[in-house]
Amino acid sequence: MRLLIVEDNAKLAGLMARQLGERGMAVDAVGGVEEARAALGVATYDAILLDLGLPDGDGREILRRLRAAGEGVRVLVVTARGALAERVDLLDSGADDYLVKPFSIEELLARVRALLRRPAQALAPVLSAGNVALDTRTLTLRIDGAVCEMPPRELRVLAALLSHHGTLLSRERLEQAVYSFDDEVTPNAIEAAISRLRRRLEQAGATLSVTAMRGLGYILAERAA
Repeated sequence: MRLLIVEDNAKLAGLMARQLGERGMAVDAVGGVEEARAALGVATYDAILLDLGLPDGDGREILRRLRAAGEGVRVLVVTARGALAERVDLLDSGADDYLVKPFSIEELLARVRALLRRPAQALAPVLSAGNVALDTRTLTLRIDGAVCEMPPRELRVLAALLSHHGTLLSRERLEQAVYSFDDEVTPNAIEAAISRLRRRLEQAGATLSVTAMRGLGYILAERAA
């Protein structure tokens, strides 16, 4: 899962990004309207944590542009503006949830988890195929019913592949799902991650395997008998 934080308080943005990153999410953080537009122009996000009082404009404009364009990405407004009329207006404008500062990190994480559980979210709560099941809320992987430990980055690769089970997932889309802008991505990073994932799945007795289509992308499908 990939999230975008739009917050001009660098300390708060860093805290949120660190806490979410420790829970297996790829996180980008920007400090203004123009930076947010640039990020949204090149990456696909599962959710946005959006401040309103930004140095170069109002975060409300980002929300309105997204909804006017038909974008269904989940938006959690995180702001110091707590008046009832303000909350109602933002929800009517297309916000999915609202969190007033100051807040606890535990509440923020709970709100994000709830946001990503909603039915319209592209990523289902539990992704499964064959004897593999990944709970995207807790990042718990089970293979043939048994819990299987796996590093967060490989779990993100697996989640992206499971959400496109049986169909081709391009290398570009896979990179977007797995890496944030701050991650150092080497030319063969995806190939290395796929290789490790393929080996771990085989060792755990998974009935699935990842097939590389040269120059096109990857397919997660049932392992040949």
